[in-house]
Amino acid sequence: MRQPKLIDYILLTVLALIWASAFFNIKIATYSYGPVTIAFLRVFFGAIPVLLLCFYKKIKIEAFSKDWHWFAMIGFINLVAPFFLIAYGVKSVQSNLAAILMSTTPLSSTILGHFYTKNEKFNFIKTIGILIGFSGIVYLFSDNLLINDSNFISALLILLGSTCYVIGGVLTLKISKKKNENVTGSILIWAIIILIPLVSFIEKPWNLNPSVQSTISVIYLGVVSTGLAWLLRFRILKNNGLIFQSQVSYLIPIFGMILSYIFLKEMITPKILVSLTAVAVGLYFVRKSKLPS
Repeated sequence: MRQPKLIDYILLTVLALIWASAFFNIKIATYSYGPVTIAFLRVFFGAIPVLLLCFYKKIKIEAFSKDWHWFAMIGFINLVAPFFLIAYGVKSVQSNLAAILMSTTPLSSTILGHFYTKNEKFNFIKTIGILIGFSGIVYLFSDNLLINDSNFISALLILLGSTCYVIGGVLTLKISKKKNENVTGSILIWAIIILIPLVSFIEKPWNLNPSVQSTISVIYLGVVSTGLAWLLRFRILKNNGLIFQSQVSYLIPIFGMILSYIFLKEMITPKILVSLTAVAVGLYFVRKSKLPS
């Protein structure tokens, strides 16, 4: 690994913009597509650049090896479930709120890591960060103008989607010795396999008459926000390590809020800003506790 250069900070910012842009594109996709169809098209188009890279680099895909059950399980928990839950939730929740709710993933992973890993135990700074971060989410839920009886469940589903990413990350440790591209390609293949019968029987997308705007958004979600974003993440991890790459968590909700305002004219209230600040401060304390002294 190397010390971050200007190009590394640029790539980190691009990654944050790509992931942040997913939220308003999910919102646009829901205008024409159901959540299961969005999840299917996202993994289908997302698999294309990943599998092409594996073919180019001659990386063996082990989706149907003896570890197939791990790939299938991770594909469901880390892709199918969160993609569906987020798409379902964003139908009735502002996309900028979804970005803030999803930014709690590092906080949730810290809690889970305390119980399931040896090197991620709570300490004072980490505990303070978790409490501050989640207090921002509780404060956000207290705004009846943003989250009320009509979309409360949807907001909870988005949080559940965030938790799925955390659980999927823990399960990925079971196959951590395999190449990242192989793991990503394999879980994408299994996500497609799982979603084919679900999308066929539940939503029957061939009966849809989608708008061009929604179709462009769902293709973007697959190729860019899923496939290319994962490949960019691999490069950052390889060159600069996990701690540097994890700083993207600060930028995603900020960019998500700005992009949602630009493209969807979603309101930005003082409570959104306070909640965003609390989550960012919480993430800072959690990250600070992991830095070497």
